[in-house]
Amino acid sequence: MSSDDEFYLEDVEDDTSEFDSDTENMETEDQGEEVVRVLTYSDIREVMKEKIEEVREILEVNNGVCRVLLQKYAWDKTILLEKFYEDPNFIVNSKIALRASDSSESSNGECDICCDTAPLVGLSCNHTACKECWRAYLTEKINEKKCEIQCMASDCELIIEDDKIQEYLSSDTTVISAFQQLTVDEYVETNHFLTQCSCGMIVESSRSDAHLVVCSCGTRFCFSCGNDSHEPVNCRLLKLWEKKCVGVKNKTSAAADGYSSDKETFNWILSNTKDCPKCVTSIEKNGGCNRITCRSKTCRFEFCWLCMREWSAHGYSSCNTFNAKDEKNRVDSRAELHRFLFFYNRFKSHEQSLELEKKLFQLVKTVNVKMEEMQQKGICWADVLFLRKSVDILSECRQTLMFTYIFAFYLERNNQAIMFDGNQKDLEMAVEQLSGLLEQEMETNDLRVLIQKTQDKSRYVEYRRKVLLDHCTEGMEQDAWVYNA
Repeated sequence: MSSDDEFYLEDVEDDTSEFDSDTENMETEDQGEEVVRVLTYSDIREVMKEKIEEVREILEVNNGVCRVLLQKYAWDKTILLEKFYEDPNFIVNSKIALRASDSSESSNGECDICCDTAPLVGLSCNHTACKECWRAYLTEKINEKKCEIQCMASDCELIIEDDKIQEYLSSDTTVISAFQQLTVDEYVETNHFLTQCSCGMIVESSRSDAHLVVCSCGTRFCFSCGNDSHEPVNCRLLKLWEKKCVGVKNKTSAAADGYSSDKETFNWILSNTKDCPKCVTSIEKNGGCNRITCRSKTCRFEFCWLCMREWSAHGYSSCNTFNAKDEKNRVDSRAELHRFLFFYNRFKSHEQSLELEKKLFQLVKTVNVKMEEMQQKGICWADVLFLRKSVDILSECRQTLMFTYIFAFYLERNNQAIMFDGNQKDLEMAVEQLSGLLEQEMETNDLRVLIQKTQDKSRYVEYRRKVLLDHCTEGMEQDAWVYNA
């Protein structure tokens, strides 16, 4: 292979140990035995180079073109080769600039972009420009996070291959590095068995579904959506919950401007407002007249405060007749909001407790200072470390408990839901007992007593969390859960 055909992803030295680079093998792993590995960008580059080399020998084009073609088909070598064998003109029809005009053969002329007289270079489509304009164009596209860049002519769909991009950006190594980074990011994005941690490392799993993974930096997150661990609620329901919370906050913003979306605010809204029949914005009546105009700029709907009918049809006529259907709809709407608030307030309460309990980590550090003294008193090292583990268990179980209220909100009421309520209740009681024990006893001088108390309680809390999550997993496997969403 000539130097011109060298793949643009250079070897980068790092201290990462070697690994099996063929991520396609992950699909054949036993789903019951998850394999998780933490990889660097250098590792991913090696995987890409191997995949590119495999198809390059068949397609007989340079590595940069292979990279573009693989990216077009989500790095699925099988699909790419099927297309290649089906169509004799596959490469040409892919609209990639296989032969760009060589800059050494360029001639001086007026650049159509900047109107300066300079050597003009371009692609096989014969759209030319000076090198400075090509550099500016490519830099702009790379800054827009694009790694599949078309010719700068507005009506041309020809894709620029990688070696030509490097040639035009040869004086700007920073932009070239950014382009290389984009191609790796694109590979990770299209691979169902890879996800990126916030620290920049890549986590590879033999499972592509939503589950908890732990990066080498210690970060725990959902493999599917990248959010913090949110067991037992799935990614779809979590997104619905987040949208609903945003919707409620927007809905109440006009009536409760300056208030937070806490329990007191919602209770005030429920007691003092009604929903606009058209846009469902909460409205407070601020005068004696029952002719109400919605203050939403996009609505301005007029209605009667008493019967909620549109004012153009209602007018100043009497509305003393009870309409059971309309009243039921309004009651049901408010009842659903009350139900949402029940779960929302408990979710937020556990979220707040999770934040406040972070101070326990500082107390554990204070206890650690006494380790040497404690060992001299006959307390073993493992018992001392268990204090930190107890705080970790509390944090993990509190977070699980927080998300159980989202799970319960969308859960249809049946026998399985009743069993879930029981497991949730047992976990909640155990978590509160452990939290109270740690907060009340952590500063005690008798650390023997503290260690003895926390060991049993921590193990029980961890056990109750396992029981709840096992029940949820079993229900999912048996398709026993029914959601009202």
